[in-house]
Amino acid sequence: MKKIKNIIFDLGGVLIDWNPEYVYLEVFEGDRKKMQWFFDEICTMDWNENQDAGYPLQKATEDRIKMFPQYEEWIKMYYGRWEEMLGDSIDETVEILNQIVKNKVYRVIALTNWSAETFPVALDRFKFLQQFEGIIVSGAENTRKPFADIYQLTLNRFGFKAEESLFIDDNLRNVEAASKMGIHTIHFKNPKDLKLNLEARAILL
Repeated sequence: MKKIKNIIFDLGGVLIDWNPEYVYLEVFEGDRKKMQWFFDEICTMDWNENQDAGYPLQKATEDRIKMFPQYEEWIKMYYGRWEEMLGDSIDETVEILNQIVKNKVYRVIALTNWSAETFPVALDRFKFLQQFEGIIVSGAENTRKPFADIYQLTLNRFGFKAEESLFIDDNLRNVEAASKMGIHTIHFKNPKDLKLNLEARAILL
């Protein structure tokens, strides 16, 4: 196995907490069953991921309202109150990132599924993002994980070799797609597990 030279972090769920429940649990007065129905049938994850691949938020909202006009108010909240869905940094993982960057052994970048329209909010809020050599934002590239082209684009843009790169993501689907590209992977479960994985690879000592 070739020595790891590059580390690629996912952001949401790994370094940054984001959850639409922060808005809709209030909207539905704590009724989790009703909230889950809304996510399953109206503002679905597939619909949101289309915006992560570059589809305009305003157009996406209008499209959904045309399909479900009776739920216009709730639909508008999805991006209208998006900043409230953005939680805090996941500090234990940020500390791991800080240590890796401080050691100056690896090139460290981020690859995130994120709308290009909302990502500037995260950039402004989370100063640790400035530590990355670069950040690939799916919405700016008009594609997203787990499609092979975004991994290849990432490798090409930074001159990385797949076999010398390690990708960390909380979504198993994205991890498996990267692995098929020949990239080493860690499926993120929690900061403690990540730390143990990195120590086992001698990336953290």
